Amino acid sequence: MRDHITRRRVLGALGVGITGLSGCVNEDGGDGGDGGDGGDGSGGTSDMTSDGTSTGGSDSAQSISIGVLQPLSGDLSYYGKQSLWGFLSGLSYKADRSPPEQSSTGELSMTVGDVEYTLYIRDTEFAADTAQTAATNLVSNQDVDMLFGCSSSGAAGRVIGNVVSQAGVPMMVGPAASAGITANSETCSDLVYRASETTAMDARSGGKYVANETDVSKVYLFGADYSFGRAVVNNYKAVLQQEGVEILDTRFVERGYEEWSGLLDNAEEAGAEGVVGGFTVATLPLMFNAFLSGDYSFRVFGGFATRITNSVVGGTLQNVLGEPLTKEKIRNARLGPFTTRYHWNQYDNEVNSTFVDRYTSTYGVVPDLFTSGTFTGASAIHQAVTEGGSTAGADVADALKGMTVTDTPKGEGGYTFQEYNNQARSAMTVADPIPTTDEWAENWGAAIMPSEPLARIEESETTIPKDSDQMGCSL
Repeated sequence: MRDHITRRRVLGALGVGITGLSGCVNEDGGDGGDGGDGGDGSGGTSDMTSDGTSTGGSDSAQSISIGVLQPLSGDLSYYGKQSLWGFLSGLSYKADRSPPEQSSTGELSMTVGDVEYTLYIRDTEFAADTAQTAATNLVSNQDVDMLFGCSSSGAAGRVIGNVVSQAGVPMMVGPAASAGITANSETCSDLVYRASETTAMDARSGGKYVANETDVSKVYLFGADYSFGRAVVNNYKAVLQQEGVEILDTRFVERGYEEWSGLLDNAEEAGAEGVVGGFTVATLPLMFNAFLSGDYSFRVFGGFATRITNSVVGGTLQNVLGEPLTKEKIRNARLGPFTTRYHWNQYDNEVNSTFVDRYTSTYGVVPDLFTSGTFTGASAIHQAVTEGGSTAGADVADALKGMTVTDTPKGEGGYTFQEYNNQARSAMTVADPIPTTDEWAENWGAAIMPSEPLARIEESETTIPKDSDQMGCSL
């Protein structure tokens, strides 16, 4: 790890090179969630003590600064907001208080025990160029000890390659979900950690369940033509084939693709018994609308998305199947089962109960798909600081190595960072889509929600093994 002075020197010298490269690397898009606005909170600078009162500063013995990179504006702002809210909730849980109502850029100070955290929150606008520029400024001008982000895998890869690796600043990646971030040699690093779940975890959980617990034996795979969609398809293909399921074909389409009837007809004619759709809110509802409006014999499965996608898909189900929605209608529509990385009703433990209560009270919505991973990322950083006795970025990274994170929404010790690639493994669940119950209607805001877990896939089964031909990382 280089010291702070060297970081400035290196980033200053590379400034022209980074700018020159920015136009040559394509943005790859996002990660299995959906756009929308989760509500705005306060911006600017906020100094909070552990009891939630304002203070002019802190005389704590330790301090650490973290640059936060998330999309906080535009159509996909909800990705960034739920990710930020999860991170703030993780730190706040360690301080035994509710998280601050932060939803915008600015500087935020939080005292947790005897450690003062200064968060410099920046809007990436869901663009790799913007994320890289913000990360460069945070490292060279704000002299941050660590980085946290991004929601886009393309942006995360750019930041890792052009900032993290160049300047020697550790990064907690999240919720960017492309498995390659912690599986490819180009981005895998002793400086790169990720608690957030990945597309490989989606596939290894959902694919095994479909192969072993349903009658699906032939599958047609669809995905968006960028890193997220390709990661979904490639990981499902590998897992399903390993489990003896025949892959009939794969097809990648651009975001927002509308001509679904012809593609679904192709899957039907090929004899598909199941179809996977690796898409975000820009495409998934269009696919579902064509599927539900047609007369197809196959089942659609994959991963449960975030609140915004569930809202759109739920509305589509209501329009096609009629109201009120029932479990029977959805079951007969052959929709699901779906893997969940995390949803608020999938885990029953003290940390999750407190998390759900405080998060819902503060932000007006329940914790969503990305929030457990980013909560755990923050929880892990604080655990590393306290166990390692240092807030220096290099020391925090060293303390994270192989760590089992104590406080997580998936239970005590629910995430463990694998030493061979610094990806945290955690349990996953499989659930059916069901009509949203009255208990959660106000704070979920979608017509469908995950059922109680049909199955739980233990953490030892969810991630890419060290000896897999898909694992190109060896630290």
